Formats: sequence, structure tokens, C-alpha cells
Amino acid sequence: MALEKILSIGGKPGLYKLLTQTRGGFVGESLLDGKRVTVGLRSNVSVLSEIAIYTLEEEVPLKEVFQKIKEKEGGKKTSISHKAEKIELEEYFFEVLPNYDEDRVYASDIKKIIQWYNILLDNNITDFVEEEKDAEEPTVSASEEEEE
Repeated sequence: MALEKILSIGGKPGLYKLLTQTRGGFVGESLLDGKRVTVGLRSNVSVLSEIAIYTLEEEVPLKEVFQKIKEKEGGKKTSISHKAEKIELEEYFFEVLPNYDEDRVYASDIKKIIQWYNILLDNNITDFVEEEKDAEEPTVSASEEEEE
């Protein structure tokens, strides 16, 4: 499952899988306990594939940050808890993304990223970057063949 179908809903813990859209919003299923929720259009909802992290040069998509955590941890859960102290969270995140903007990325953001990464891992959602590359390759190959 790609990050395009994973949602963060403001005021609700954890992450949700988008099941279906309705006239007034959508239905999501919690990745923590499997419970279904109906969410209205006025709710604060973020799709993980649309979230980016500020760095000193640019914004890095969240999926790339997840991939860096996965590489650092060898595909396992994070070595630090999302409940760790602020300084420990910042040190850990600095190892993952050395050029992140410390003025615009708060400890609460780092906590969410670590928590979300572990939730995704628990649900066997680990193809953060590879899936998109595979989907793009046939398109590029087809256009190259047309040019020849």
C-alpha cells in the first residue's frame, strides 16, 4: 500500500487507511486498532504522500525521510521512542536528516514522524520510495521508444 492512501486526521491518534470517499467526506480505518471512522470534509486531514520536511535548502518529501530512517535502522523499528526527550529526538533526527531546519521542524513533528514510521512498519507498509520509481519507469521507457 502506498502512502497516497495513508492519512493523518487532526485530533485523532495514529494513522488511517483511506477506504472510500463519501459525499460528506470519507471512511478511514485505523492502522492502530482497525476501527473505522467517518470523517467530514471540514476535518484537518493530511495525506502522508503530500507532507514534506523543511531542510536548509529545500523541502524533503516525508517518504524520503521514512526511507532514510528505514536505511538507518536496517528495516527495523526506530531505536528511539517517540516519547523520548526533546534533545534525544533532535539528535536522532539530525542523524537521519542532517540538514533539517531546526527553526521550522519542531520536536512534536519529529515525534509524529517516528511514531508514524513505527506504525507503518507494524502494518508492513515499508515501500516508501521504491514503489513510485517502479511505477514511473514504464512511462519513461515508453516515451523513449516513441522518440526513436
